Amino acid sequence: MTTPAPSRRGPAEAGRSGMWARDLLTEAFAGLFGRPLRMALTVLGTVIGLAALVATLGLSRTAGNQIIGRFDELNATEITVLANPDPNGDPGPTIPWDAPQRLSRLNGVVAAGTLSEIDVGDDLVSASPMRDPRRRTDFKLAVEAASPELFTAIRAKLHSGRLPDRGHEQRGDHVAVLGPNAAEQLGITRLDGSTAIRIGDQVLTVIGILDEVARKHTLLSAVIIPEGAARSLFALQAPQSVVVETAVGATSLLSRQIPLALRPDKPDTLKISSPQPPQQLRAGVSRDLNVLFLMLGGVSLLVGAIGIANVTLVSVMERVGEIGLRRALGATRRHIAGQFLMESVTMGVLGGVLGASIGMLVVVAVAAYQSWTPVIDPFVPLLAPVIGGVTGLLAGLYPALRAAALQPVEALRSGT
Repeated sequence: MTTPAPSRRGPAEAGRSGMWARDLLTEAFAGLFGRPLRMALTVLGTVIGLAALVATLGLSRTAGNQIIGRFDELNATEITVLANPDPNGDPGPTIPWDAPQRLSRLNGVVAAGTLSEIDVGDDLVSASPMRDPRRRTDFKLAVEAASPELFTAIRAKLHSGRLPDRGHEQRGDHVAVLGPNAAEQLGITRLDGSTAIRIGDQVLTVIGILDEVARKHTLLSAVIIPEGAARSLFALQAPQSVVVETAVGATSLLSRQIPLALRPDKPDTLKISSPQPPQQLRAGVSRDLNVLFLMLGGVSLLVGAIGIANVTLVSVMERVGEIGLRRALGATRRHIAGQFLMESVTMGVLGGVLGASIGMLVVVAVAAYQSWTPVIDPFVPLLAPVIGGVTGLLAGLYPALRAAALQPVEALRSGT
């Protein structure tokens, strides 16, 4: 009985060397964590880039919602009514004196008050009846006549004193409220019950100083007097405008109702001014913030990708002997390239996970500091590891191909 001769297979018939994905991942982790400090510094660039991207998208959404919220709270709830010249040439008053009372009966009106600019000619405003040659004591300041309801409509806050009421209005009391800038210019810092100013030859008692206003910021530098005093002292014929604060979403309907409520006989003599819908503002704010911060995140991500490519290439050069030994033991070019690609992809994914976590923490921290509500799209932190992995894949492509191109004999000779 003859023994069969052992089979002799050429290189083309040799069995393919096997390397499972688990083995590839194990080798990649071993190569990475063999130099943990270098790996950490390399991943840091990707972490910063993806943290900037995640924080950018989150902060732009959060800030955009906050800006739109403030817009809705102030501008989108404000209507200004102005008197248009009568097309028939009627010189009679257009806005009635009881405009605040009429508008308060409309559903959706929170507050309404009349405001008029007083023409005082060349008269100056002074806080002292005596002229001090060492300093200027009289100034050209705007003088405004306001109904008591106006201070509610503009959300005025007092610094000291009090605001005019209906009694001041009906009696025509010669009193005034100063804006903070006007009070500072006149040198009035406190009220003692006898503080007075002069508008030309007219003397008025200062009963209050404003701290701030949410609307009509020109009043911060003005002298505000009741309409009753404006009628008796400066012959004010009719209110020039009405400032209306509305409920959110009521401006469109009230813009059609207000002319009929104030002048049912001639509604076309009133001009209604209301803000535009905030959709364009929202889009503009989000676009500008995204462009600004995405450029920053993109640059950081590019730096991270260059770092991964550089470290992977250095790793290939340091491990030439290891590559030659693996090739001599049967590892193919695909196995060598796959190992280094896996290392670079792992660094990218790790940077994406850490970057997404840090970016979300930044958004929450900034929102908490500003008392905002953080807004983050749920897909953003989920896509960050994917972006990191793609960045690592592209960064490690050239070093992996260079490692796969090494010949076993040359690699063993160079490694020894």
